[in-house]
Amino acid sequence: MMTTRILTAAVLIALVVAALFFLPRTGWLVLAAIMLAQGAWEWGGLARLGTGARAAYTMALVIALLWLAYAPDPVSTRWAYTVAAVFWVIVAPWWLWRRPAFSGPGAPLAAGLVVLVPAFLALVLLRDDGGPLALLALMVSIWISDTAALFTGRRFGRHKLAPEVSPGKTWEGVYGALVAVAAYGALTGWAFMRSGLIAPRASLFWSWILMLLAIAAAGVVGDLFESQMKRAAGVKDSGKLLPGHGGWLDRIDAQTAALPVAALIFSAFRAA
Repeated sequence: MMTTRILTAAVLIALVVAALFFLPRTGWLVLAAIMLAQGAWEWGGLARLGTGARAAYTMALVIALLWLAYAPDPVSTRWAYTVAAVFWVIVAPWWLWRRPAFSGPGAPLAAGLVVLVPAFLALVLLRDDGGPLALLALMVSIWISDTAALFTGRRFGRHKLAPEVSPGKTWEGVYGALVAVAAYGALTGWAFMRSGLIAPRASLFWSWILMLLAIAAAGVVGDLFESQMKRAAGVKDSGKLLPGHGGWLDRIDAQTAALPVAALIFSAFRAA
């Protein structure tokens, strides 16, 4: 199982990195729309929609992404990121704490809109604003966080993080993820300064590390939130698309929270 999981992740990473550096903007936007469509389709399933309603929901989210990303307006973009950040900082933790039961799909579908569209909007616009290398550096930090949490939790995990939502996750896994991300941030910050990609200032170095820690923390919430959605739907995985992982949402759960938070922080730095 672990071998299959690693091989699937390796293939996905290779394909995403190749697309990130070699696709033109339109191609990258189309790829983001395809990835969003798969996520929206699976989210509709978690909300127990029928086939027709799932297709309509998927199409609506894809149209929203294309409308926001094709010719981006700074005000609309900032609002999308801000709504997503408020969701991940306030609404999602409350949702995980209370674990509300909904009589209909309205609230889960609204949550899916906020979870998915800003994340893939950030995937497109962070490449525009910072370039492929900066976006890759952010994505790698999320992958490192996920991997460190998995292996640290398995080796040292004693204290459950959210046993009623995701029994396998532990506080030790979270600590391991944060330590790994801090080390990665220090290494990449030093490398960026040495190469001239960022100015050699201590404030920028520490800001970079703190931003990576913030998006790692957001990624933990994203992971737990998707687990709660699956638990509410009574399923183990969001789908069967990826061998060793389950569905597409199971692979991008941390990124859905981390990317819009990163984009909001990045845009704030640019405006300062």
